Amino acid sequence: MSSWYLIHTKIRQERVAQAHLERQGFECFLPLIQAEKLRRGALQVVQEPLFPRYLFIRLSADSQSQSWAPIRSTVGVCRLVSFGQTPAKVNDALVADLRKRADATEGVLPYFAPGDRVVVMDQPFAGLEAIYQMTDGEGRVTVLLNLLSKDVKVAMSPAGIRKVN
Repeated sequence: MSSWYLIHTKIRQERVAQAHLERQGFECFLPLIQAEKLRRGALQVVQEPLFPRYLFIRLSADSQSQSWAPIRSTVGVCRLVSFGQTPAKVNDALVADLRKRADATEGVLPYFAPGDRVVVMDQPFAGLEAIYQMTDGEGRVTVLLNLLSKDVKVAMSPAGIRKVN
């Protein structure tokens, strides 16, 4: 019987650890998200880990299966996440849900240009129209809201706005 566990990786080494573990025959899963990033003054779309420094790995608990010993010395791996001496199991349903969501959102990328009219979906400004200004380096967007006859810049999550058709 195999279960999912969690690997703690070195900083920005999730993909390296995944590649080396898969080369050794382990089944791994690294959930990724698409994010807009400001790099060298230009907005770029990049894929980055949903959980930075963590990687899911499927391991078997029976004695006939592959040894867990090589995991610690794999390039990019810090350790197997444990509570005391017991490796922490991850619920199979959670990993299945993450995989399903990754498949469903693959290729879907909301794109906003400065000056686009958007509607705010999140509280406390839900339903108000705004003008998209920019995406900052922190993965948030800046919109211009007209509040009490005055334009106010507000930073929020890109998931909290939608284009007005």
